[in-house]
Amino acid sequence: MSAVDQKTFWRTLGERATGVTVVTAQGPDGPAGFLGLSATHVSADPPILLVSIGKTTHALGAVRAAGHFAINYLPAGAQALADAFGGKSAERGAERFKAGEWRVLETGAPVYAAALGAFDCTVEEIIERGDTSIVIGRAVASLATGTGEPLIFFRGAMR
Repeated sequence: MSAVDQKTFWRTLGERATGVTVVTAQGPDGPAGFLGLSATHVSADPPILLVSIGKTTHALGAVRAAGHFAINYLPAGAQALADAFGGKSAERGAERFKAGEWRVLETGAPVYAAALGAFDCTVEEIIERGDTSIVIGRAVASLATGTGEPLIFFRGAMR
């Protein structure tokens, strides 16, 4: 057993497979988004979700200003899109949205047309903890394809 320093924390979290999501918002300067590996549900009644956003992530400002966000569950074939939103490509800011087709559901947040599923949420609360902002939102619209396989993140790699 080891102390839980930052390196140990991330290594241990890597033992948990998680679906890969892109979290998006339509900010005042255009669309913004980031790779969200910590998007999860809080409640089904009412439908509440949360996503953790690093305080230095540019998209956090767009989420705050817009008062909404969308969580897009990526299909297995979308690793290039995940890389773009995870900062592993040359695209930055709104350029990331040039890959793939995007649409909106209710709030105006961009929704990836090929997503396995997506939740469109209005921001209800933002909680500050450590180096992270925890954004809690109410789902106001959703979609689910019921087909395809997910892109997952496990032990530091997408699969």
